[in-house]
Amino acid sequence: MHTALFIITGAVMRKLLLGMAALIALVRPAVSADMRAPSYKASRPLLPIWSWSGCYLGGHANGLWAKSQEWIVRTPGAAFFGRSLGEHDVNGWVGGVQAGCDYQFAGGFVVGLQGDIGWTDIEGGHDSALEFGVAYHSKIKSLGSVTGRIGYAWDRFLGYAKGGGAWERDNYWATTIVLGTAYTASETRSGWTIGIGGEYAFTNFLSGFVEYNYYDFGTRQIAFTPQVTGLGPAFVDTKETKSVVRAGLSFRFGGYATPVAGYLKGGQQ
Repeated sequence: MHTALFIITGAVMRKLLLGMAALIALVRPAVSADMRAPSYKASRPLLPIWSWSGCYLGGHANGLWAKSQEWIVRTPGAAFFGRSLGEHDVNGWVGGVQAGCDYQFAGGFVVGLQGDIGWTDIEGGHDSALEFGVAYHSKIKSLGSVTGRIGYAWDRFLGYAKGGGAWERDNYWATTIVLGTAYTASETRSGWTIGIGGEYAFTNFLSGFVEYNYYDFGTRQIAFTPQVTGLGPAFVDTKETKSVVRAGLSFRFGGYATPVAGYLKGGQQ
């Protein structure tokens, strides 16, 4: 009886040992897989994006529409003192250069400072509203401004508004059918300007813009110098305003393709 019990017990033990060995064999690969060191794809930097930060230099052409208004006589003792001699328009083209710098914030807002100057030789005139055979003329020689601008960038397109100080150089003269050029004057006049525009970066180095600007140079008194012996000095108040549609190209330096801070880890988008 003891011998039979020993045989039965041994058989049971062998089955238990074989079962445990099979279980270990199944579990071991899974445990080994879990214990392997984790692997990650190599991190890669974010692709660079366009930035308006940087400086630029370029050229432009303007269509200019100006008004020389309120030619009011201010010569002491003159027959028409305080009365208007009329007004005229001065329309034409202006060509010039511009330069400036911009800075783009992370949210897309852009601020900048720009200076520009243009040259022309356009003129206009009108017959006196009060005098027979007398005409008054003006010629714009140059137009410049220093402005700040603020805008918002949609990648390579920038919409902006601008404003600041402006200057112009003008010549004036009065003619008569008898004496020819009787008086001349010239002045540099200061004022202000505001405008809106849009600019697009065609490449990393070249951008183009179109904008509208309004200039107001206020009312100033002009001292006319006589060109004919026997004539005394004359004084006239004039008001000058201008509308300008400008288009141009700028060569940009720095700021383009600025890398974004941070990285994309493997598996993330």
